[in-house]
This record gives sequence, structure tokens and C-alpha cells, in this order.
Amino acid sequence: MSTSHQSTSARRIPFAFTDEQEQFRSAVRRFLNDKSPTTEVRRLMATAEGYDPAVWRQLSEDLALPGIHVPEQYGGAGFGMVELCIVTEELGRALLCAPYFSSAVLAANAILSAGTEAQKSALLPEIAKGARLATLAVTEADGNWDPAGIKVLATPDSDGDRLDGVKSFVVDGHVANLLIVAARAPKTTGLKGLSLFTLDANAAGVERHLLESMDPTRKIARIDFRGAHANLLGNLDDGATPILRTLDRAAIALANEMVGGAQTLLDSAVNYAKLRVQFGRTIGSFQAIKHKLADMLLDLELAKSAAYYAAQAAAADDPEWPALASLAKAAASETYLHTAVECIQIHGGIGFTWDNDTHLWFKRAKSSEVFLGQPSYHRELLMQRWGV
Repeated sequence: MSTSHQSTSARRIPFAFTDEQEQFRSAVRRFLNDKSPTTEVRRLMATAEGYDPAVWRQLSEDLALPGIHVPEQYGGAGFGMVELCIVTEELGRALLCAPYFSSAVLAANAILSAGTEAQKSALLPEIAKGARLATLAVTEADGNWDPAGIKVLATPDSDGDRLDGVKSFVVDGHVANLLIVAARAPKTTGLKGLSLFTLDANAAGVERHLLESMDPTRKIARIDFRGAHANLLGNLDDGATPILRTLDRAAIALANEMVGGAQTLLDSAVNYAKLRVQFGRTIGSFQAIKHKLADMLLDLELAKSAAYYAAQAAAADDPEWPALASLAKAAASETYLHTAVECIQIHGGIGFTWDNDTHLWFKRAKSSEVFLGQPSYHRELLMQRWGV
């Protein structure tokens, strides 16, 4: 990794949360502590919908979270990437079951990145106030997050385009009202000929199927397109750029979500180590456990730094923010999963049981590792972007 990149960027972007941002975080955390106890997480993950519409309305109307980063002219709160990532970090900490990442992070950013002024004005207000659920469909049967591998075809016709193909692992694809689909023009390959398209989720030629997954707290779906009518989002000249920009922003938001989840696991491990007595002593008094917890804390603080810094760089539109997005995603993925494994081990025998809540975050950690691309994929992107 080039140190010159880091030092130059570090001078440009001094980072710390403001008092207002910390107050905002506290308000979001209070809401989630009340609305997303683990009993509620367990109840909702067992349902097909995967969320509580009443809580979603409160989250949208009282806190205005779905549009936190959407400009005011499009019905949002007018804040930016840092505030969005504060929300996702707190959602990850509480493991809230809701269509937030799909609608607010993926879909809203896709429209902001690709849409014309008219499209932004038409689509974003309903998403920003939580009245319309949307999602972004990128991956297909192979689970590849590299847009160059997209196979779904968009064939122009007299009044728009017709989509043919299959999207898989679409987050909240079974409950979304609006689908934003990455597809390619016929006879194109790689990053050439790619565009984003919008269509109603209940349109003719669209079939949706909820998939079984290891992580029931984040629902995913398969969507089949058979000549479904869709409208181009933005301009053909933009190509793959809006898709890549949207995925990079999502990677930063996910990195922050993951460090929130890892913090919950670390707190749980520390609390249990203070309570569990073995051989007449709390297990937290043993040096082996102390070292394990110290290593977990160090890893988490490093991952947090990467996630926070990437969010600030994206907010400032620093030229290196896409590379920092990949750095944050790779670091947070590995830290979250490692923290989950160590937390289970510190909990001993009960850590492996269904009744203990640790497995809820472990499953989210494992699904988040591959969501938006595995660490190896993002390290490769990082090296490409920094010219290593």
C-alpha cells in the first residue's frame, strides 16, 4: 500500500464526529434499543416479509432515516455520507430487521448517481420518506459483484427497454415496490454497454422468489425477467460509472454497519468474561482471555478507523474515496467475522446454542463477508485503484 496516498489524503481530511453527529447517533441508538431487542429480531427473521411496517413508518416519519443523505430538493434531510454511515453502524449494532440497506443505501444512491433531474424528482421523495421500498439488482446466479460479469440483457424497443435474464441475491427483492436493475445492451461485454433501468416490481414479465439463506435477518430474493418493460435510469453515455459509484458507496455503508455489529459482539464478550466464573475466578481474569479481548478491541478500532475515514472521504468527494471504500470493506469483513468467532469461543458451550444471541450476529457477519464482494475482491480493486 502506498504511504504517499495515505499521508496526502490524511492532510486533506482531518476526521472527527461533530457534537451534532454524536447527538444524532444517540437518538438513533435510543430508538433502536427500544424497537430492536433480540426478541424482536428473532420474531421478524422468522417471517417472510422480514420487517415490521409500523416500526418502518416510525423510523421514516419520526427520524427521517431513509432520506438522511438525500438532498432536500428531492425530499430528503440533506445530510451526507457520514450521517448515512452513522445510521448503518447503529443498525448493524442493533441488527434491525428492515429494508433500510436495500432502499436507502442501494436504491437511493443508484438514483442519485445515475438519474436525470426529472427522475430524481420523481423517484426520490417517496423513497426518502419511506413510503416506497426500492432495491438494486446487480448480482446473478454466480453471485459475482463485478459489474463486468452482468448478463441480463436490455433490448431497446419502441417505448423503453425489455429485460431478459435472472438476478439473484437481491436484498429485499421480495418486498420492494421499485426495482433498479443493472443490465447490458446486446452484443456488449465487460464494462461496455452497461446501464441501470427502473421498473415496477409487479410489472408483467417479473417473477420474484424469496430465497432461503444462512442469515434470515437480511432477506434476499431471486428475480426472473422475461421481456419485462423497463425505463433507462440516466443516460446511455454514463455506462458503468453510476453502477460502480453506487456499489462503492454501499461498500462504505456496509463497512460501517459491520463495525457496529462487531462492537455489539465485543461488548457481549467482555460482559460475559466479567460474569462467567471458572475455577473460582471470573474468566476475564485469565491472561488468555484478556489477550483475546485486547486483540479483538485492536482489530475493531482499526476497522472502525478505515470505515469512518472512507465515509468522510466520500462525503468530501476525495479522489481516492473509491479505493478507501474497498479498503474499508475488506478490513471490516474480516474483523466482523473474526470478532464473531472469538465471541462465540469466549461464551464457551452456550455460544454455540440457538438460545444464545451470538449466532444472530455471526450469521450477519458471514453474509456480510460476501455481500458486495469478498475481501479478496476488494483487495484486488484497492490495488488497481491505487496503481499497486
